[in-house]
Amino acid sequence: MINTVNLSKVFRTDEIETLALNSVNLKINKGEFVAIMGPSGCGKSTLMNILGLLDNPSEGQYTFDNTEVAGLKEGQRTDLRKGNIGFVFQSFNLIDELNVFENVEMPLVYQRISSKTRKEMVNKVLERMNMSHRAKHYPQQLSGGQQQRVAIARAVVSNPGLILADEPTGNLDSKNGQEVMELLTELNREGTTIIMVTHSIQDAGYAHRIINLFDGKVVMEESLVGEHSL
Repeated sequence: MINTVNLSKVFRTDEIETLALNSVNLKINKGEFVAIMGPSGCGKSTLMNILGLLDNPSEGQYTFDNTEVAGLKEGQRTDLRKGNIGFVFQSFNLIDELNVFENVEMPLVYQRISSKTRKEMVNKVLERMNMSHRAKHYPQQLSGGQQQRVAIARAVVSNPGLILADEPTGNLDSKNGQEVMELLTELNREGTTIIMVTHSIQDAGYAHRIINLFDGKVVMEESLVGEHSL
């Protein structure tokens, strides 16, 4: 599903050039659950932005679903993201002015799906996330765990093949964090590919494989398949 060859990213200002990613080679198969770990500033978020088609690499190749995407223009990347990639963030990134239903519906609006179909899809995913009773509530009326459930609902409402989760339990207590990880694991068992950035060894234990970054390079990969049962 994902293949990168010598992927590099350089950020330049007038005075400073920063190498955020340094010849990263990755292969992630459809249906995998991969955790990306490493210290702050090692390039994890930069890598996620490129894998999620939010940014282009400075050098190298990136193949997503058999399509070379490293050089796509912003509009082309946006079109490819729609319906194919869902995002879950540490800070939830819900829109305060929209209620739960409207937040989850937003990706479907951009895809120009009919109102009737949108309603069916949103209601279905809210029921799955045990958030139907909060459909008319606003983000500030929800707990952190509930907000992350809504964020996951928004990420999966259009049934994307790939979910990118950036520190999905970072703002949650241990109980809500565990529930979120179990939700992601369930989605993965149903066939969704998941790439997760995390500082948590415990969260990484849900993955099939851990990729460690340091100074923009992949320094270690560890397979967890068969080693645990969470």
